[in-house]
Amino acid sequence: MTFRLGIDVGGTFTDFLLLDGDGTAALYKTSTTPEDPATGLMNGLVEMAAERNVVLADFVRAIDVIVHGTTVATNAVLTGSGAATALLTTEGFRDALEMRRGIREAQYDNHYTAPPPLVPRHRRLTARERIDYCGTARTALRTEDVLGAAARFREAGVEAVAVSFMHAYANPAHEAEAAQLLRRELPDVYLAVSSEVLPQIRFYDRTSTTVLNAYVGPLIQRYLESLTGRLDKLGFRGVLLIMQSNGGVTSPEVATRLAASTLLSGPAAGPVAGLMFVEPHGSSDCITIDMGGTSFDTALIVDRAPRMVTDGRIKGHLLALPSLDIHTIGAGGGSIGWVDAGGFLRMGPQSAGAVPGPACYGRGGERPTSTDADLILGYLAPDYFLGGKLRLDPDQAKTAIERYVAQPLGLSVEEAAVGMFTVLNNNMVNGIREISVQRGYDPREFPLVVAGGAGPIHSAVIASELGSPALIIPRASSVFCAAGMLFSDIKHDFVRAYPTTLATLDAHRFWALCGQMRGEACATLSAEAVAPERQRLAFSVDLRSQGQFHEVNVPLAEAEIETLDLEAVAARFHAEHDRLYGYSVPGAPLELVAVRLAAVGITNKPRLPSLQRRPPNSDHAARGRRPVYLPGTQRFEEVPVYDGDRLTFGNWVSGPAIIEQVTTTVFVPKEYEVECDVLGSFVMVPKDPAARC
Repeated sequence: MTFRLGIDVGGTFTDFLLLDGDGTAALYKTSTTPEDPATGLMNGLVEMAAERNVVLADFVRAIDVIVHGTTVATNAVLTGSGAATALLTTEGFRDALEMRRGIREAQYDNHYTAPPPLVPRHRRLTARERIDYCGTARTALRTEDVLGAAARFREAGVEAVAVSFMHAYANPAHEAEAAQLLRRELPDVYLAVSSEVLPQIRFYDRTSTTVLNAYVGPLIQRYLESLTGRLDKLGFRGVLLIMQSNGGVTSPEVATRLAASTLLSGPAAGPVAGLMFVEPHGSSDCITIDMGGTSFDTALIVDRAPRMVTDGRIKGHLLALPSLDIHTIGAGGGSIGWVDAGGFLRMGPQSAGAVPGPACYGRGGERPTSTDADLILGYLAPDYFLGGKLRLDPDQAKTAIERYVAQPLGLSVEEAAVGMFTVLNNNMVNGIREISVQRGYDPREFPLVVAGGAGPIHSAVIASELGSPALIIPRASSVFCAAGMLFSDIKHDFVRAYPTTLATLDAHRFWALCGQMRGEACATLSAEAVAPERQRLAFSVDLRSQGQFHEVNVPLAEAEIETLDLEAVAARFHAEHDRLYGYSVPGAPLELVAVRLAAVGITNKPRLPSLQRRPPNSDHAARGRRPVYLPGTQRFEEVPVYDGDRLTFGNWVSGPAIIEQVTTTVFVPKEYEVECDVLGSFVMVPKDPAARC
């Protein structure tokens, strides 16, 4: 028997989804080991092998594909623990990282302070050279400047160097020459070159992204070398793929070279999984929410396509690589409740993480968390957390909530727990509105696909506040992103700057550029063993009205590239601009800024087995009753508890109820009912038919 394995390393837990050849799924969780994430990953492999009574090496050899999302790069930026990085740039632009875009980034925050650059000034050096915006060399590169910088970098003990010269997108010759010298002088130093990382206009965006790539590159390189080494020792002969922030996967070699593409890789699998679970219900739109132990991630999918952005930020640093538009806030099972100086209850963004964890874990955590509140409110069973592997201590939870929330606010422990539950839910509702209402979409028109170990407890209350017509809670919700990874395609993004007005566009030059990009994309996919018939290419252009600072991305059909129907392209630009910003100026001349190409290699997808329909009665899964807080009535009531692993296609549960699984718990309020679908997902809808529209 062979297996496919998806692995998502989160801030608190490392999630695994193991699929055999028949599509039968097995879910696993181990505690994340922040000091060495590969250790937590290997612990999961040991557990899987032990459960099957096979030797670890034999089990690993039976795995055909491992798809892995890692937080190594993300954590390095968030904690400031990346590589000692240097920057070599054009003379006169040493401080571009501090000057940033030169505009006020937080217009309504009078206390906003930009984060300090990832490269301190003494490690930012310059070289005399200049290429103009047309790609013409105006000043030759002074090689003595590069060699002098290399000597100073060596003396400073840097681990990585970013190279970013002015207008390198138009002509990379000077960057290539400098890179060759640096590789010769600093053979053991990781090198990131802007014309290779992001060959597009906007100097700060390109430099910031290249610096991020250099900052996390050595860590990704060491981690992947360590991981592949451990797997090789166990005889792993399959394919290892790494999740990227663009929603696709790639090889470890590409992930090492373009390390910044892994910065948001874990959450990026969520929208892929969301689409997989919503399509059986005839929908191509949804909002995904993933509430884990540390964070809450949400994304919007419209017409089977997650929204992409090219101005992502991580701890205030600009990442201009194409990434899925995933909004993340500090709201998870480990989010800490606290009272601020004004006497207001707050939840997060601080998290208890995996160590020491919530107070109820009994591992030394003293601060009250969302998990502690959920336990007090009856949503969690003390003796069935992680299927009974970890017993929760209600007394520890009460002590923490009493000390840090209830007493400061003059509330009972139960009232304080309700407050924590409510505040956290409101935070998540606001996060969802950021990616829906503020993007011009009505959340009442989108079903919620719910994920994360903590998500199904809170999701119905969130949906009620948003007016969502339905919730879909996959059986694998607690390992949602790990599931999405197994259904992700290989993907590479290419971009070329092409500044011109639409009216003066040179068709032959445009066709030549598209041909070059098409050749590069096909060669890249072929190098990753993607057959030509499995290669899919999608062009788009970044357009803006003359005088604007921001662009709108407009897809180009293959036929439009041949015919260059610029009027149709302009009409789509104005329609999208109107949807995004509430206005457009149809008569305004348009500028083309960049040409983009998304190259996708279609992977072999595992088959998910369809379940056989059963009668609606769920009495066979009844486990008992317990008191649970019901937000609708604002009091505790005895509600039935069901074994979620025994519910199957066609079974029906009416709220209020609790559905327990080994890795998650579903809270069904009084106003909702649940039916299992053909994939075993729990589909929760309001009892009132009018609320489902």
